[in-house]
Amino acid sequence: MTSFDIFLEDFIFLVLSTCFFVFVGWTWRHLKPMSLPEPLPGWFKIWFGTVQVLGGLLPLVVMLLWGVVWGHDRTLTVLLSYYLMLGLQILFESLTLRQYKSVVWVMVPYLYLPYRIWQLYEGLIFLGSESQLMWVRYFLILQIIIWTVNYVLDVSQLPRLFRWAVQDNSEVVVVR
Repeated sequence: MTSFDIFLEDFIFLVLSTCFFVFVGWTWRHLKPMSLPEPLPGWFKIWFGTVQVLGGLLPLVVMLLWGVVWGHDRTLTVLLSYYLMLGLQILFESLTLRQYKSVVWVMVPYLYLPYRIWQLYEGLIFLGSESQLMWVRYFLILQIIIWTVNYVLDVSQLPRLFRWAVQDNSEVVVVR
């Protein structure tokens, strides 16, 4: 596997996922506009802040130290690819929720998060077993765990996002 292979794979994912979002957006174009349920739960700020620090800031520190300062090109390749796809996910989420108010917004993390976990796994393989990159490998494993937990939390929020009614003690309760 080469750096070119990694970015080619990212490009192919971007093309396929964009085609999927366009198709689904067109198919669901007559649905009611999507909006976030308000108010957001108190734990959401903690979860969102944790993901920003551990999934956004910490990889930047690792990329700058191992990739730039200590000159490990493979680390730089893995984390540049990571940031490219993270940035595209944020862009797609912003466009679909705020710009188009589309329910497709809910689909974005369900495609991008599994791909990010795959990217991190491939990054482990791409780094090889160099002893100098042992801490980067541990870091990538930590990232896989963080994004897997984030994915589970995202899936658990589907009833709230879609305001599904749930049966509770023979009463219908709307999840807010």
